[in-house]
Amino acid sequence: LVAATMGMYDMGQYPQDDQLWQLIAYCAGTGGSILVIGSASGVALMGLEQVDFIWFLKKASLAAFVGYGAGIAAYLGQSYLLSGLASA
Repeated sequence: LVAATMGMYDMGQYPQDDQLWQLIAYCAGTGGSILVIGSASGVALMGLEQVDFIWFLKKASLAAFVGYGAGIAAYLGQSYLLSGLASA
């Protein structure tokens, strides 16, 4: 997913290690956990433990979404604090 988005943005405006790419990598790497079918570990869970999609949606998706959102908030907060310290 990250490689696919690289064609959508100007690499001159957003260089290789820009905050945008780090956030896209985080979203692509952890966002699949919200839905059990979105990650290899989720598919393995479904196969090994006989967990179905609806059960995961009811029992774990909300917690995964909260963790995902908290991770994004922590990343953006850290970035904001560090950019403020660098300019001071």
